[in-house]
Amino acid sequence: MHKTYLSAGAILGAIAVALGAFGAHGLKKLVPSETVTTFQTGVQYQVYHTIALFIAAILFEKFPNKWVKLAGAAFITGIILFSGSLYLLTALKATETVGLEGLGVITPFGGVAFIAGWLFLFCGVVKKN
Repeated sequence: MHKTYLSAGAILGAIAVALGAFGAHGLKKLVPSETVTTFQTGVQYQVYHTIALFIAAILFEKFPNKWVKLAGAAFITGIILFSGSLYLLTALKATETVGLEGLGVITPFGGVAFIAGWLFLFCGVVKKN
């Protein structure tokens, strides 16, 4: 489990850096500044929770239980739903696609997954073996 989460964290970290660079240099030419801010929020939360995924993977060696596993899964789910939906909304804005703005309803589910991940991590480290 921990190798899977470490591998996923490495890939998600690389993607976050690439997207962050694009957001800082190329995106400003395609969308308004408030959309760039939305995109950057997605990148920030992806970086934060990629680090959290690494923490969960490392902690799993000392606390090998279902809660720590669930924490890692929740962090990955949160990145996909929260950051992914913000990236998708930015892409829709950049391509001037109309009618799909309702996809923003996905974003809070990603936020809930992030919160759950931190709570699962808490449960995993306080649980007695």
